[in-house]
Amino acid sequence: MATTAIVKGSLADIAQQNNRSLAESWLDVQLLAICDMSGSMACDDAPGGKARWQAACEELAALQRQYPGKIAVIAFSGHAELVPGGSPVLLGGDTDMVAALQAAKPADGLGIKIVLLSDGEPNDREATLAEARKFKTPIETVYIGPERESRGREFLQELARKTGGSYQKTAQPGMLAQPVAALLQAPSPSA
Repeated sequence: MATTAIVKGSLADIAQQNNRSLAESWLDVQLLAICDMSGSMACDDAPGGKARWQAACEELAALQRQYPGKIAVIAFSGHAELVPGGSPVLLGGDTDMVAALQAAKPADGLGIKIVLLSDGEPNDREATLAEARKFKTPIETVYIGPERESRGREFLQELARKTGGSYQKTAQPGMLAQPVAALLQAPSPSA
């Protein structure tokens, strides 16, 4: 279950500030961040001895402050959920990317960039690729795991390639601000 904390610049924050509904806040979204919050994200190999998920959430919060109302967040592990407050919690469990992509499908074709942030490979590679092929919008991927784990990195490269998206990796586990900011600044897919 998602936390009730509301990050400054998140959809919930912007909705409250502007006395708008969450649905109205979606009108300004430019990027949908699909964030892996599975059990492997608990590894504490991010800078400062932090867990990957903690580093990722801190970076995601900074991005939302920098780009208020422009980033929507979905968290996933064994299931997926929208996180309007912008601060996902570690859900633990497995890595059901099919559920994550199904949760993101309503944003497909709306001119919103879709980026999948993960440190590993999915429960079912073929089912995930089949689900991804249903998207009109290219799926961008960012690998936020350690360099030594190649299977997840290779899968994210394949998913991006098969959907016409780009693949990026971060310098250290959990660190996602630089590649996500670059995606926000790139031209949007056509609606």
